[in-house]
Amino acid sequence: MTRLREPTAVAALGAILVITVSWWALALWPLPAATPAWLLRTRVVCFGTTASGLPDISGWMALIGQPALMLGTLLLVWGDVVRAGLQSLAHSVTGRVALGGTVALLSVATGAAGLRLVSGGAAQRVPVAPASPVPSDYPRLDRPAPPLELLDQHSEPVTLARFRGRPVFVAFAYAHCETVCPLLVHDVLRARELAADVAPVTLVVTLDPWRDTPSRLPTIAEHWGLPSDAFVVGGDTALVAATLARWNVALQRDLRTGEIAHATLVYLVDREGRIAYAVSGNSGAAALAELARRL
Repeated sequence: MTRLREPTAVAALGAILVITVSWWALALWPLPAATPAWLLRTRVVCFGTTASGLPDISGWMALIGQPALMLGTLLLVWGDVVRAGLQSLAHSVTGRVALGGTVALLSVATGAAGLRLVSGGAAQRVPVAPASPVPSDYPRLDRPAPPLELLDQHSEPVTLARFRGRPVFVAFAYAHCETVCPLLVHDVLRARELAADVAPVTLVVTLDPWRDTPSRLPTIAEHWGLPSDAFVVGGDTALVAATLARWNVALQRDLRTGEIAHATLVYLVDREGRIAYAVSGNSGAAALAELARRL
């Protein structure tokens, strides 16, 4: 049993290195335009995203913190065994070749990551897989938008009348959500870029006024990478709840955990302040952008 400890410890170290390289490749590898939607969504869920396509703050914490935690745990438990195993490898030709190859691989990977950070983020936007064309007869609602009077991340009052003359995406999400909400916000922001010719505005109404208080909205806006014409809005709990009810946004809040079950929904409001379309949040950025151009 003792003789197996060194190979096992070295194998564990190798597994950590493989996992780390794969993790960083998933987060940073430049993606072509034809990237499958599932891969794009996996990247956003695991690492978040900024306007440059690079991970957000929580993504960097995962990329750095999780490998460091695994490595630290291994060294704490089996530090002496790992060192002894590496020394044993260095005493054989095959072992030295393996160690040299590993060092070379890590050097190449580190250089590629550095190059991506220096040049890739500025040059590459997050690609979006092509979505199915929106049917020409996609139902248009054409009804007055309900009142919306909340505060944005700058503590400024927000109403739809403020954006009269421009299309508006109205989405619903909350900061503690780690599944559908980051994808929804990502798709809406990407749709805004794809439909830049019609200059849509983005409003994200919080579903969680209990935790997404007005004082936290600036941090949330920064975390989501909201540009100047995109706003996260909230306010008093009762006011937000009344707004959600007017917009027919159903949700269910777990009083023990604070987590919220909700549908993903985006409304497209036209230049006259009328709801033109209601779209499922998983329709994709391309579909949202196409509908915005129809307004």
